[in-house]
Amino acid sequence: MAEKVLMKGNEALAEAALRAGCRYFFGYPITPQTELAAYMAKRMPKVGGIYLQAESEVAAINMVYGASAAGARVMTSSSSPGVSLKGEGISYMIGADLPAVIINVQRGGPGLGGIQPSQADYWMATRAPGHGDGHVVVFAPSTVQEMSDLVASAFDLGDKYRVPVMILADGMLGQMMEPVALPEPTDVQSLPEKAWATNGHGGKRPHNIVNSLYLVAQQLEDTVVERSLRYSRIKEEEQIAEAYLTEDAEIVLVAYGAAARISRSAVAKAREMGIKAGLIRPITLWPFPVNTIDTIVPVAKAFLTVELSMGQMVEDVRLAVNGRRPVSFFGHTGGIIPTPDEVLTAIQRVASGEQLDLVPYQSKLTGGAR
Repeated sequence: MAEKVLMKGNEALAEAALRAGCRYFFGYPITPQTELAAYMAKRMPKVGGIYLQAESEVAAINMVYGASAAGARVMTSSSSPGVSLKGEGISYMIGADLPAVIINVQRGGPGLGGIQPSQADYWMATRAPGHGDGHVVVFAPSTVQEMSDLVASAFDLGDKYRVPVMILADGMLGQMMEPVALPEPTDVQSLPEKAWATNGHGGKRPHNIVNSLYLVAQQLEDTVVERSLRYSRIKEEEQIAEAYLTEDAEIVLVAYGAAARISRSAVAKAREMGIKAGLIRPITLWPFPVNTIDTIVPVAKAFLTVELSMGQMVEDVRLAVNGRRPVSFFGHTGGIIPTPDEVLTAIQRVASGEQLDLVPYQSKLTGGAR
């Protein structure tokens, strides 16, 4: 068993990327992910890699585009407003079928918002990371160990399907420290060759072209359709979720990331009170783990999503449940973290037959109406 070290989440992401063969990092500082970039600045030169702090988030994502086009394992990181700025470049990468890992350590929004933890980028990550018919694979860790573990998976999956992959963390996970068993380093020379890359070849093959511009409509449609078929394969083969006490659960919570940690504690308390509660924790947000939810619907009486937002993932849960059971929502936003006791109260209300669709202060905004 690998020896464990105490690491901050942001630093675990960085070290795991280095060990996964990432040798290029381009970024720009923004709280609460700056430690990741600072760690890369110190470590990357020691492993023969390149660290560059770009002049802006826009510049950074285009540098990622260039390094990926040349066949490199490359990563960038930012926080919510910075990822918004990267959206155009992410769309270009999707359109050019380029793999890379994008870290989003979320903070409150919209706009500059605040620097406290948030999960309000769910829609941006899973629906519209950039314009056009495109997706990125989205992983959602809930521990510092998982932040480390998912990095190699992100690089491997990106290379396998030629798609960008986003790790959607939040300020709480990025800043907390936990023991981590770091992965063994990858032999960079053993990584599969990227036959499509625009690297040197000494005249041994035709020139490769990496591009996202198609002026002939039919050619663009054919390309988008082919990519969508890859998306279908990803949906079929790459869904990941963890189920906790769901075998006989009547009230099933669905939560990811930091919210899942809180929900797990609330589920344990509910069980002590005699309420048959359980938890589904999506680890891939796109593709969303509809198969896991589908297997639990026959047992469940109701679902409750817990999020650090005004309710975004709840829409995917409702789509997966497809009207077969009621789906409620509870959450805080703006950087406020729900407590286990608050989530427990929400579980009790759902168990009593209530339908929740609220944040705790909604009554103050609506004069008491729900």
